[in-house]
Amino acid sequence: MGDEIETTAELVEASALRRAGVVHVRPCSPTPEEEPLPESMSKTPIEQKSPAEWAYERLILYIKNFEEKLDNDHEVAMGFVGGDAGVMRIEGIGFYAPDIITFYGSDPGGARTQQIQHVSQLNVLLRALPKHVDQPEPNRIGFRLAQDLAKA
Repeated sequence: MGDEIETTAELVEASALRRAGVVHVRPCSPTPEEEPLPESMSKTPIEQKSPAEWAYERLILYIKNFEEKLDNDHEVAMGFVGGDAGVMRIEGIGFYAPDIITFYGSDPGGARTQQIQHVSQLNVLLRALPKHVDQPEPNRIGFRLAQDLAKA
């Protein structure tokens, strides 16, 4: 920290700026850290969001970005970090302020699953799973979540 004096406007502007970064070992398409925030996410200052809401919004960006790189034969799923619980096909995500994130979905066998997680323990491993053979198009939950976020 230097001896610089900042105006109130400069402090407010600095607090509204997003802090993110990423380094890749090989060239790849832009990731959420490199993209500007959608306007809908920028309307409410970060300081006014609960940790759960802010984590939820950023998870949507990561899931949508992951889905953009999938072919038509695969869908996004979530692997459970640090356990043998397997994977869950992501079919919905929610948050309960101030600190709970919930994932809704199904396991590869079709059984209904739900994971409820405190934001301080949030670990998400995104995986690509083949879509169901009887399904003409893959489900794209990230795009639906992003549309819903834009409406808010």
